[in-house]
Amino acid sequence: MFKRALVTAAALASLFAVQTAEAAGPGGFVRGLTKAQAFSYISEKRRTSAPFAHVLFCAQNPDECTSHGGASEVFLSPFANKQLRAINTSVNRSIRPVDDRPDQGDVWQVNVKSGDCEDFALTKRDHLIAIGWSPKALRIAVTKTPGGEGHAVLVVKTDRGDLVLDNRTDAIKGWKDTDLRWLMIQSGENPRIWYEL
Repeated sequence: MFKRALVTAAALASLFAVQTAEAAGPGGFVRGLTKAQAFSYISEKRRTSAPFAHVLFCAQNPDECTSHGGASEVFLSPFANKQLRAINTSVNRSIRPVDDRPDQGDVWQVNVKSGDCEDFALTKRDHLIAIGWSPKALRIAVTKTPGGEGHAVLVVKTDRGDLVLDNRTDAIKGWKDTDLRWLMIQSGENPRIWYEL
């Protein structure tokens, strides 16, 4: 725990030192995104019930589900872009993909050694918050894969559009450039509130 706090403090210090010295520009684009793709944002519809597994997760982890201050959109400087790609890749490689056991039902967990899609998404969110990213810009979304399987991903709202961190790939894509069918997403203002898509 102490080691993680030191790493987080060092990362925060370097984040603030670098971001104040960099200007906005095309270097902030996530690799592979074109300018036209980069500015696409998800549009929420009406409010809906949160996934029941998320309600249970919040009951067991209230700190993960409280409203925080901060910006609702992240400036994607070259340094922030590197952070985003590094955390996406490291979490994808550090968690062994394992489906929830049928007798347990859907269980959402954070910072685990093995888990399924929402565990990856929650862990990526947690790691980004730990290095100073605004929780308001980090939302979990529930989707369907092309095969019809339920799937959760982390959506990061940036000045270059809504970007998707998916445990099925290390590539970070704009939300419209994925193969997912979008069902619902968390509110940036309150992680316990969800909206239909």
